[in-house]
Amino acid sequence: MERYFKLSEHGSNVRTEVIAGLTTFLTMAYIIFVNPDILSSTGMDRNAVFVATCLAAALGAAIMGLLANWPIGMAPGMGLNAFFAFTVVGAMGFTWQEALGAVFISGVIFLILTVTGIRSWLISGIPISMRSGIAAGIGLFLAIIAMKSSNIIVANDATFVALGNMTETGTLLAIIGFFIIAALDALKVPGSILIGILGVTVVAIILGVQNFGGIMSMPPSIAPTFFQLDLMGALSFGIFHVILVMILVEVFDATGTLIGVAKRAGLMKDEPAHENKNLGRALMADSSAILAGSVLGTSSTTAYVESASGVQAGGRTGLTALVVAVLFLLAMFFAPLAGSVPAYATAPALLYVATLMVRELREVDFDDVTEAAPAVLTAIAMPFTYSIANGLAFGFISYAVLKLLTGKAQQVHPATWIVAALFVIRFAFFPEG
Repeated sequence: MERYFKLSEHGSNVRTEVIAGLTTFLTMAYIIFVNPDILSSTGMDRNAVFVATCLAAALGAAIMGLLANWPIGMAPGMGLNAFFAFTVVGAMGFTWQEALGAVFISGVIFLILTVTGIRSWLISGIPISMRSGIAAGIGLFLAIIAMKSSNIIVANDATFVALGNMTETGTLLAIIGFFIIAALDALKVPGSILIGILGVTVVAIILGVQNFGGIMSMPPSIAPTFFQLDLMGALSFGIFHVILVMILVEVFDATGTLIGVAKRAGLMKDEPAHENKNLGRALMADSSAILAGSVLGTSSTTAYVESASGVQAGGRTGLTALVVAVLFLLAMFFAPLAGSVPAYATAPALLYVATLMVRELREVDFDDVTEAAPAVLTAIAMPFTYSIANGLAFGFISYAVLKLLTGKAQQVHPATWIVAALFVIRFAFFPEG
């Protein structure tokens, strides 16, 4: 371990790395409950998605640790799983098999973009304000999903949405769960989100409003989702903008997380990002994990910002990520517990993640309308149109148009013009998509 992970060179040891891996796992383990809850709404087998989530996370973290030697955990990404379930399948009418095919294709393109260096070009070309708007918008999208699934908001013919019955048991438990998660996180308690989910589940079982399926068993079969992707269906022209959105979100989310956590761990000094060899390997690792996840039967896998908690605990090498991988493999034996978790127990987790993501808007320069307006449009269009794709389209198109109308066209990077043009084509040919 010393030779392979270069522990002493990074000022670490096995004990520190194991503790860091456990810390990272606890902070991101909520995904094994949340992801099956979201993806099963498409008709996918919940137990199979649970196993696919654990395997995708384990495989992604293992590749990250062994290939890049970075202390970063990976798992199916929040936001993209919601886009997969509620937009691609729910609103646009594609089958979940076709959606998995789209994830695979986006992974192939993502890998090509990484190898050729185009990924770095895209990142450098998208303005900070738009990146912030995208993160905040995905957060708001998760918030409306959480409030809907917990019946905090309900449909209303006159006002579209209205306040639900706040005395319902599930709704009250969701609200309590949110307060528990937020308070524990404020107190720096590791695994605050996981504790909140399990706490609400236990109370629901005690109150008799949720059935208890047990704690441990042999892992369920992954057959219902394994290799079920429909590539031919995903290659239809109508899904091209779905793949575009997946790639864009993957590019911003994964790359931003990798660089941010690596800098916090002291793994990236003052050299340009493209000169950091381990960053290149990390980018390859997350690209490969997307392909593996689509084959296993889950939405896009990405680097998790929760890995920063492990870095805070002293994690500096890939051994931390390897510990995360092992723990996700062990988590497969807790399928009965995952099946006992109701939607109103995962809702507060979604809502809290949303509050963390919306704070990205602080990076926007609100004194410049041509920067602020597109970012805000991006953020509010996602929940209001119930589509991450529409939010991205509104943002990129408005950014390009406003810069052009105010004589600042030279400030727009070619990458932004290209993305804006692609979304204009999307609206022209698929106005109802």
